[in-house]
Amino acid sequence: MPVLVVCDGCRAEYHLKDEYGGRKVRCRACGSVISVSTATASDAWRPPESLDSGPFDQDRFLIKQVGPFVSEHYYVFDDRQNPMLFAERPGHLARRLVAMAACVAIATLGTGVCLLPALMFDKPETRWIGAVVFGFGFPLTLVAAFASAVWLTPSRNVSFYRDNSKAELLLEVLQDPKPSLFHATYTIRDPQEGTLAQLRKSRLSNLFRKRWNVHCPDGALLAVAREDTLFFSLFRRTMGPLVGLLRTNFVILHPHTEMILGEFNRKSTLFDCDVLDMSADRVHELDRRLAVALGVLLDLGEKR
Repeated sequence: MPVLVVCDGCRAEYHLKDEYGGRKVRCRACGSVISVSTATASDAWRPPESLDSGPFDQDRFLIKQVGPFVSEHYYVFDDRQNPMLFAERPGHLARRLVAMAACVAIATLGTGVCLLPALMFDKPETRWIGAVVFGFGFPLTLVAAFASAVWLTPSRNVSFYRDNSKAELLLEVLQDPKPSLFHATYTIRDPQEGTLAQLRKSRLSNLFRKRWNVHCPDGALLAVAREDTLFFSLFRRTMGPLVGLLRTNFVILHPHTEMILGEFNRKSTLFDCDVLDMSADRVHELDRRLAVALGVLLDLGEKR
């Protein structure tokens, strides 16, 4: 089994052969000297008491959205189309409409206030005052409107159950109750074991290439889900969805070695049907509960 070592200086991770156990190596990233223990990859961080059986003990998952409901409903199947999990995210339609109304109201009112100086100072020698007020005020109005929509929109948590009877809760993905303009954060919880990990994405970097980070509870980076290629990510943003033909796929990578742990690909069907394939992760470095939660969030958060 490979030996997992972590640099104390830059937190870079390396998977070395057993023969390096007990020796010292130099970190390629920062040059620090690392003492290699005899611990194997099976001793790497995992959520406590990871499930070794049941619906999460798979390498391939088919994730399918069912029905055009206000609340998103998902079934997770195995390769033989046997249902294993049911996931639900409530819609909160009324509260979302209130958030949208507040956004429109703030944008309309703010724009009117910005245009008022242009009407008051309509003489040629004073028109610059209205232009300056509008130039500074209008962008701030848009930011305030967007911020109000973000803060008023309710958190939409995802719950995973054994089946659609919702009698047995297996996993929860909780959206950060304090939303940020620039980041989105979700906490993955097991009802019995507590917090397993956090999922984070940057709204700014998503403008160019979509990326989600999986963090351990202590903040260490565990895995990265990144849009398949930079070329296709820019092409999708330039050309648009083209009636669903340009589907957004992801690769799941080890954060420091860029080793592929899995892939998240979409199928061309009437409703969403995604394939989460973790076959490349033979030693199960990424707990499958985290992988399934990430797969559903990739569909909910990124769509096409």
